[in-house]
Amino acid sequence: MRVLTMLLAAVVMITGLATTPAPASAETLTFNVRSNHQYRVQLEFYSQWRDAAWPGNGQAYVIADYEVHAYTLNCQSGEQICYGAWVDGDASTYWGVGLNDQYGCSNCCYTCNGGATPVINLNP
Repeated sequence: MRVLTMLLAAVVMITGLATTPAPASAETLTFNVRSNHQYRVQLEFYSQWRDAAWPGNGQAYVIADYEVHAYTLNCQSGEQICYGAWVDGDASTYWGVGLNDQYGCSNCCYTCNGGATPVINLNP
C-alpha cells in the first residue's frame, strides 16, 4: 500500500510539472555599432515581442565618435530585437527602425541567443 501511495504521489507531481509553464530563459545579445556620421547619433534597441527598450525610460545611448561601441542587452532567449538610431536633434535622419521603433527595416533585427552582431555601420 505504501508503494502504491508513493507511486500515485510521483504521478501527481510529474503531471503537475508537465503543466507548469517554463519560465522564460535569460540570454544576452551584444550589438556592435559604429557611427560614421559627422554629428552625434542617438541609439535605442526595441524588443519586437514585448514592451521593452534598451536603455528605456525615454533615454537613448549617444555615439559621439567613430569608434565601435558594444551594447550588451539582457533579453529573453529567442526574442527579436531591432536597433533604431537617429541624428541627435534630427529624428528624420535615421537608421534601422528609427526613434520609438516607428519604421520598418529589412536587416536591423537580431535574435537574442547569447551572441553578438557583426559591426553595424551607421553611414551618412
